[in-house]
Amino acid sequence: MEFEDIACPQAASVANATPGRARAQPLSGIRVLDFSSLVPGPLCTLLLAEAGAEVTKIERPQAGDEMRGYAPKAGEDSANFVLLNRGKKSIAIDLKTRAQELHALIGESDLLIEQFRPGVMARLGLDYESVRAINPRIIYCAITGYGQSGPQALQAAHDLNYLASTGLLGLCRQPALPPALIADIAGGAYPAVINILLALRQRDQTGQGCMLDVSMADNLFTFQYWGLGAGWAAQQWPQPGADLISGGTPRYQVYRAADGQYLAVAPLEEKFWRNFTRRLELPETASAEQVAQAIARHDAAHWQARFAGIDVCVNRVVALEQAVNDPHFVQRGLFAHQVCGADGVPMPALPVPLSGQFRAAPGLAHAPKLASTV
Repeated sequence: MEFEDIACPQAASVANATPGRARAQPLSGIRVLDFSSLVPGPLCTLLLAEAGAEVTKIERPQAGDEMRGYAPKAGEDSANFVLLNRGKKSIAIDLKTRAQELHALIGESDLLIEQFRPGVMARLGLDYESVRAINPRIIYCAITGYGQSGPQALQAAHDLNYLASTGLLGLCRQPALPPALIADIAGGAYPAVINILLALRQRDQTGQGCMLDVSMADNLFTFQYWGLGAGWAAQQWPQPGADLISGGTPRYQVYRAADGQYLAVAPLEEKFWRNFTRRLELPETASAEQVAQAIARHDAAHWQARFAGIDVCVNRVVALEQAVNDPHFVQRGLFAHQVCGADGVPMPALPVPLSGQFRAAPGLAHAPKLASTV
């Protein structure tokens, strides 16, 4: 097997330009073997790497992580791959014939993360019990759609399927495609990180590793706490588009202005709603139809000026390109870190929900090149 850890040409100069001493990161010295691909696992291990862990991707020879082939490209690999694999290493190995070659690395690792369907790692001789026999301290995290057990454990599915099967998509008045991979990220990657950190803390206390079963579908029910509470406590199960945050009130809606732009309107509290209706010259009993008619009389710029300096919880709906150039987010330093692919062309790194004190100082890191030979 062959490691690939190709540095960007600009990385040294950027790193050397960073003033002060190197930061001590909370996961420095933690070694991670990442058998995952696409989004949930790679995003999980990206967060670990950003906090100082040493992450080694285990990839298929020649093809590698399927995400490498996506478009658009950022050099040899896709922009998606580069963003999700900043600061990692890579090994290309055929797990069907040479999995045993990883035993030495398993013995030295703290974490193993995999994203196959239940049973796949067992067929490779890399299930938790087999890995635990090599390294009792290892924390083994399996991220799947429906978990390691249950009637749907082996069912093929993607993000949209998990949203549909857990009731989340059914809360929309007319189910539509969400513009984000909610299950992959909020149901998979983030819970995996939370449980890994808890497992590391537990290992500090017991000296033993453990198995983590992370189900993306299971974790979507947390987002519906309000609906679960209403259903369980009062048998008032939410209906599509009929509740507070699903379209059942004029106080939480998206309205179209005269120029075709949209306003996100969320003055839920009474004090905000009073301010809002006054600026629209409407009664506090105004319906969604009345608010829509009022907003449709003027363009978005008019309403931005009308609401300026007043607490109304209203924003214009902007494009992603506009959002990343917003002075607020730029000043917050969201895009200060950089990443590059094998060609060495840098771009902003993916913003991650880690406090800056836990990350290395802003600089340029790279995504690994796929090893050319096994």
